[in-house]
Amino acid sequence: MREIVTVQVGGFANFIGSHFWNFQDELLGLASDPNNDPVFRNQCLNMDVLYRTGETQQGVLTYTPRLLSVGFQGSLGSMSSRGLLYNESSPGPSDVVTWSGSVSTHASAPRKKNLFLQRLYEEEQESFSMINGTSSGKSDSQREIQDKDIVEFLDNHVEFWTDFSKVHYHPQSLYELGGLWMDPQEFDNYGIGKDAFSEGFRGEEICERLRFFVEESDHIQGFQFVVDDSGGFSAVAADLLENIADEYANTPVLLFAVRSPSSQMNLRSRKQTIFRELHDTVSFSRLASFGKLIVPVGLPFLNESKASTLLCIENEKPYHCSAVYAAALHSATLPYRMEPVGPTADSFDVFGAVDINGFVQMLAGQARQNTVAILDAAMPAPALNGKQHEQSLLGNLQPLTPEVSEDVEDLQAVESMIIHGALRSDGQRASISEVKETVNAIYGHAITRPMFCHLSVARCPLPIPLPYPSMFGNLVGQYGELLNSPFVGSSPRGSLEVHSIPMAVRLRSSSAILPFLENRLGNLRRYGLQRGALGAELLRNWGFADDELYDMGEMLSKMVSTMKPHSEISSDSD
Repeated sequence: MREIVTVQVGGFANFIGSHFWNFQDELLGLASDPNNDPVFRNQCLNMDVLYRTGETQQGVLTYTPRLLSVGFQGSLGSMSSRGLLYNESSPGPSDVVTWSGSVSTHASAPRKKNLFLQRLYEEEQESFSMINGTSSGKSDSQREIQDKDIVEFLDNHVEFWTDFSKVHYHPQSLYELGGLWMDPQEFDNYGIGKDAFSEGFRGEEICERLRFFVEESDHIQGFQFVVDDSGGFSAVAADLLENIADEYANTPVLLFAVRSPSSQMNLRSRKQTIFRELHDTVSFSRLASFGKLIVPVGLPFLNESKASTLLCIENEKPYHCSAVYAAALHSATLPYRMEPVGPTADSFDVFGAVDINGFVQMLAGQARQNTVAILDAAMPAPALNGKQHEQSLLGNLQPLTPEVSEDVEDLQAVESMIIHGALRSDGQRASISEVKETVNAIYGHAITRPMFCHLSVARCPLPIPLPYPSMFGNLVGQYGELLNSPFVGSSPRGSLEVHSIPMAVRLRSSSAILPFLENRLGNLRRYGLQRGALGAELLRNWGFADDELYDMGEMLSKMVSTMKPHSEISSDSD
């Protein structure tokens, strides 16, 4: 067994994670239903890579994500930090015997389950009733009305990532960062989160939970790490990554650094601008130093990007933006969850499986240490043999990584492309061999091509679960096919209209990332390292000594020079 442990740190990372696990839960449900499309019953995906089997004290078998989620205290909404499956009550306060005065207890009322969570509870109770032979049963018309109400409610009222989570979690999975005595909005920079991990017993508690999932694994394959790097949780994640590097030195980490559009709002003053740019530089430098491969994800205006041409996204809603990024992360991580098959894959439903170590080594290579990869996505992916007015598959891939150059020729680029659920122009699902032939033809006719491209293909599309936002445009059909004429008065479309979509994503190590790296190196020099730098005092208040800042500059300089080998970049220590 080659297990993956998933780590989610911070608010937006957990929003993405909630959608990600909903996809997995939907795939599990579709695979177990004999009446469903055979493509879902023959996924050739090993869910045991991500999930663990267990048993409650009552002897009930469980199947839960091998997940550690770290969030702000109070960020779980109506969900208990111990989840819902394991109902062991946590010990209450002991009787006060040294105090003779009066004692008063102040307790906040638990949050009520929203319409979607109530529906989940009803379905579970109905399932138990069916087992006991006492099912009442509900008509399809009643269920349809409820679905419409739920979709409308979620599109307008999601506050917490647990509001739309359809997954059960293990009691060790959900950790709330308590005792900070501040609002989540104030936990907004690297400096304020720098000691959050080490204070008290937080670091020990978090590492102990991580150790629980690692030690019960037969042969851990690696860590799938998602961090909201827009605020203080970046520092928490960096300290956790440092611990992982020390304790699990030979275990690869694939790190996604994510942020929502709302965290990248326009800054009104120069002081705020310097503050934010130094946070971005320090955050990226610290995170990148503990992993061989880091993937920045999060556009400042997702709804205005080419990546959302077929989508209707509201930037101010994390529920919306995280759904796009979760779909891309699900697709990008398929290669190390595929069942390995032989070299001839035409008779199988997957092709191009690779473990996480091979995946990271492939993109990082030996020449590009601490590599930054770009994440591109086509959502939904176009048909393989589209009309003349449609762009090619490569043309539809658009970056979800910010500050990326367009139309860059990098002969040293390394790519991993993942395509699943691809459709032909007649609306039928394409075979593995058809996808391979199409991609080979695209690269064969390309003026420039990467030094190396690894292709992974799966016939199973991305399922759209009920609690997915209504964000598809009126040119997207029921199975993600792109229509010639739009639906009238039916945009945006959600899970009741769109059941699945084909996806194409690409991770690439390319010099197109240079603007991202050069901006961070330039800001560190301008605001932190130069004599009389405006941000020097701020960085000292964040606890960074001069030698630490020079080390950051040295690392960023090397990353830039590796991507641009012929440039002359002076060392920061000169």
